[in-house]
Amino acid sequence: MLQSQTVKLVVQVKLLPTPEQAAALADTLHHVNAAANHVAAIAFEEFGLRGRELPLRTLCYGDLKAGGLGAQAAQHVIKRVVDAYTTLRANIRNGNLGGPQSRRRRKAESKPIAFRPDAAHTYDDRNLSWQLDAGTVSIWTVAGRCKNLRFACSPDQAKTLAAHRKGESDLVHRDGKWFLLATCDVPEPRCTSPPTGSAWTAASSTWPPPLMATTIRAAAWTGTGGGRPANAPKSRPNAPDRPPDY
Repeated sequence: MLQSQTVKLVVQVKLLPTPEQAAALADTLHHVNAAANHVAAIAFEEFGLRGRELPLRTLCYGDLKAGGLGAQAAQHVIKRVVDAYTTLRANIRNGNLGGPQSRRRRKAESKPIAFRPDAAHTYDDRNLSWQLDAGTVSIWTVAGRCKNLRFACSPDQAKTLAAHRKGESDLVHRDGKWFLLATCDVPEPRCTSPPTGSAWTAASSTWPPPLMATTIRAAAWTGTGGGRPANAPKSRPNAPDRPPDY
């Protein structure tokens, strides 16, 4: 029996901006991350580590718009701050920053979250549009709409974007290069029960299907089933967990 599932796939494309376009993108990241730090400070002052989106929108949205952010950019800045505090609370709750007396935990609890000047920023279809046939995007920046911004990707990536791109994309600046990370919802058929009877005879040569076979191999390596290979590397005991890099 086949049941359709949707798998989220991130497709990374490289942007090829002109010097003027690159300057606009850099100014935009610096601007939105400065705004995020401003919102994070207000959230910490008003709510500690428990800021929620609706109250923060009431407190900060007008200031963000007056500071030069577009409507969607302002919404995404507020959501990024809320998500960052949610992740920090989860790390504290799960002991990733140590116990109540841990120096790392006390430091994290004592001050607002801070965003790097070049941290990634999220876009959606209201402030980012794709012209796949032309190989360009049109993206919002603090200097205005940046049109005809070229990007490069493989033919397979272009097909995936055309057929399945849905939702948000992140603007990333890494090692002097610019990227867009686009979210795609890709349907994946999943077999929920093995064939039986005459169907088993016809399908036995391809059973288990590739996805299940991969899962079985992964289970063997992770120790969740099928045993652990003798030469599998052992995990380090008490390995410290790194907190997320905002």
